[in-house]
Amino acid sequence: NRVASRCLQLFGGYGYCSEYEISRLFVDARVQTIYAGTSEIMKLIISRGLGLK
Repeated sequence: NRVASRCLQLFGGYGYCSEYEISRLFVDARVQTIYAGTSEIMKLIISRGLGLK
């Protein structure tokens, strides 16, 4: 997600145009975060799976 955001910044306004692949990659990265949960939630799930919490 962080990498996609930084790449989008490099493209500037063009990064939001659908004709550039970075716009799709950025949307996919955001959707994955929403679908899978936040980083904190994922860390909690993994730590519970490992028996750490």
